[in-house]
Amino acid sequence: MASAISNQDCGTVSRVTTIRTPRQAGFSLLEVVIAGAVITVGLLAVLGLFGTALGATQSSQMDEIAHARATQTLESIYTARQTSQLTWDAINNTGTVTNGTPGIFTTGLVALSDPGADGLDGTSDDVTPPAPIILPGPDGLLSTVADNQTVSLSAFQRQIQISLALDPVTGAPIPTLKEVVVTVQYPGPNGIARTYKVQALVSEYR
Repeated sequence: MASAISNQDCGTVSRVTTIRTPRQAGFSLLEVVIAGAVITVGLLAVLGLFGTALGATQSSQMDEIAHARATQTLESIYTARQTSQLTWDAINNTGTVTNGTPGIFTTGLVALSDPGADGLDGTSDDVTPPAPIILPGPDGLLSTVADNQTVSLSAFQRQIQISLALDPVTGAPIPTLKEVVVTVQYPGPNGIARTYKVQALVSEYR
């Protein structure tokens, strides 16, 4: 925009021209700070999701191991009974004597172990500590040894509970039927112990 100014004393007229420049586009410092804060919060949320996913994967692996070891223990007792390796009276916890035959399975929660010469979990000839579990690495193949993962079972514990089953109607013990409960305790997320339990009935009659 141009404006004219009259100078009467000097008899001259001078012109002062004012030029308006368009406002330059851009971000203020405050806007940059706010944008940076938003991006930071988003990145932290994504990193948190990665951590949660990783923890869930590890927890799932531990769940599978606990399931396998509990089932293995239960099946070994059942198989030993079916093949006459164990007498009926021997299927008991230590400290229990039936008809002069002491029970052979450990009492209470004890460190997980591998079966010994008798092939049974939870007896006096078990091998401790148990052998670690080898899991496939990111490629999903056990054949590529370089990226395989080794999971220690030293923090796992197992309990075998054996008792006479109860009649559902009268509540009286059934002499020819035993309930076997196998519980495996193992470390879970955030250091909180988790448990996996399986149970079955074993009959005196094969």
